[in-house]
Amino acid sequence: MHTRQLASLQVSSIGLGCMNLSMGYGPAEDDESIALIQSAPDLGVNFLDTATMYGSGHNETLVGKAIANRRHEFVLASKCGLSRAGIDGRPETLYAQADASLAKLGVDEIDLYYLHRVDPDVPIEESVGALARLVEMGKVREIGLSEVSTLTLHKAVKEARIAALQSEYSLWSRTPESGILEACRELDVAFVPFSPLGRQFLTGMARPVDQLDPEDLRTTIARPRFEPAAFLANSALLKPFGAIAEKLGCNMAQLALAWLLVQENPRLVPIPGTRRVEHLRENVAATGVHLDKQTVAELDTLINDDTVTGTRYTAERMAEADSERDRDEPVLPE
Repeated sequence: MHTRQLASLQVSSIGLGCMNLSMGYGPAEDDESIALIQSAPDLGVNFLDTATMYGSGHNETLVGKAIANRRHEFVLASKCGLSRAGIDGRPETLYAQADASLAKLGVDEIDLYYLHRVDPDVPIEESVGALARLVEMGKVREIGLSEVSTLTLHKAVKEARIAALQSEYSLWSRTPESGILEACRELDVAFVPFSPLGRQFLTGMARPVDQLDPEDLRTTIARPRFEPAAFLANSALLKPFGAIAEKLGCNMAQLALAWLLVQENPRLVPIPGTRRVEHLRENVAATGVHLDKQTVAELDTLINDDTVTGTRYTAERMAEADSERDRDEPVLPE
């Protein structure tokens, strides 16, 4: 496994998103989840991603149990500012959530602590200033942001060093190409794509909403692309996509991850989620898939925002996403 640098943190070039071990995609077994996390270092994966929001604290507690007595083997990322109560970026909330996260994780310091979402009622400078104070207090090592626009990032870096920015990015979710990827390159901020497999769609194993649990994220906030008609239209893309994977001797999930790993940003670290060790092993093997420029161009033409049917979130959630400002109203910093 190759490694990439997130400010002072050296992480595996593919991480492990832990959200689905607690919420979003149906029930999971804690014992199996702990075994999955503990298998990660043996496969070369040291970068774990959790959050206050995930399972209302269950996920951080689960991760804490998994890494107990093995803390040195992991680079640990968590997030604050978002809970079932909503978005709250006030400094006092972020301090309280950080203390709660430290206790659940059973650690003295969180390696990378993200602001999970931008609170429209709190200046980003105030939220980032609170995170910087957590660094000064020794509770956090590096600061990150999640789903922010180019303008917001430029404001944030004036307040404190931002090690990484996390946002949805994959072949079928291209919002970051509207400005934030270039801003990260300019400002020396690493980029961490979540949902790099398109919420399972790019693995070829997804199903439409009428075949999913009512609590599944793909039936709620991520519903549009999984509506039966949209899903049928999008599924037509998988046959040629699968043919490219077969030609390269890999599966579709590996092809989707390989596409991300060859993007121009040299410090781009996808964090696919899974519950099965064999899938984690397959994801790691994506680092060995070689894509030439012709194949990358073919993939770009095949699956992109213009060829995919439906938005990545519902209209309400899209309106809340600060990152969508780059797509709707591109703003260049002064």
